[in-house]
Amino acid sequence: MEKKIGFIGLGNMGIHMAKNLISEGYHLQVYNRTINKADEIGTTGFTKCQTPAEAAAGVPIVITMLSEDSVLRESVVGDDGILKTLQPNAVHISMSTISPETSVELAAAHTKAGSHYLASPVFGRPEAAAAKKLFICVSGPQAVKDLATPVLECLGQAIHDFGEEIGGANVVKIAGNFMIMASMEMMAEAYTLAEKNGLDRAQVANFFGSTLFNAPIYQNYGRLIANKQYEPVGFKASLGYKDARLAFRLSQASETPMPIVNTVHSRLLTAVAKGLGDKDWVEGFGRGVSEDAGI
Repeated sequence: MEKKIGFIGLGNMGIHMAKNLISEGYHLQVYNRTINKADEIGTTGFTKCQTPAEAAAGVPIVITMLSEDSVLRESVVGDDGILKTLQPNAVHISMSTISPETSVELAAAHTKAGSHYLASPVFGRPEAAAAKKLFICVSGPQAVKDLATPVLECLGQAIHDFGEEIGGANVVKIAGNFMIMASMEMMAEAYTLAEKNGLDRAQVANFFGSTLFNAPIYQNYGRLIANKQYEPVGFKASLGYKDARLAFRLSQASETPMPIVNTVHSRLLTAVAKGLGDKDWVEGFGRGVSEDAGI
């Protein structure tokens, strides 16, 4: 019996996730605002849909991988949203980086409609998505997690459970992206300092990435920043700015002083203001610090 899943959002991450599900034997009902993007998946294993509602029709699970709270909300509760067609007890796995408030709102809408919602944001760049190496965070009712687990296992290297409060995984995702942004700012400043003092910034990055800061974030992002390697674009600066806004708002709402949030928020706002919104967020930090330093 053919296993069908709805899949909405074929951006830099979603396209690889869709391919991996197809390779695992699933047939996807896909929707993307630019529907021809689906042609990058291949020639078999999917059906193009004209609306989110069409993608969600007749499937037990629908996955969304969308960039903004407002876009996700419209795809769920809008006139052509998935709640128009999602069958009773079906599961919506939301893998976007969104606010916990939006997750709570959408979970309530699903409950009212007789379906289920699972917060399941991921960590990893497109190459990690392609290699099934994403770290997947989940929060929501245990029974819903159990239904989603076989699908999620096709997409990542590990699933981390952050409880039954629906917005928990979203808080973790916002906190994690803040830490990545803060690390990029720190590395950009450190390697620019090295360069201005006559050192090879790539050599300095290699040293730190193999000794004191021997971790993927410092190795991978550190290499990109040190070498000023800003293409191909894996994650747009405009989306990074959105995540910085989410972190800033969450800190304000919970009365959590986070001075570094202001720094990364301003850095990415500057990148967007300079017309670099469609460039990689690595460029927002690396190029931004270099320009500030006059190099």
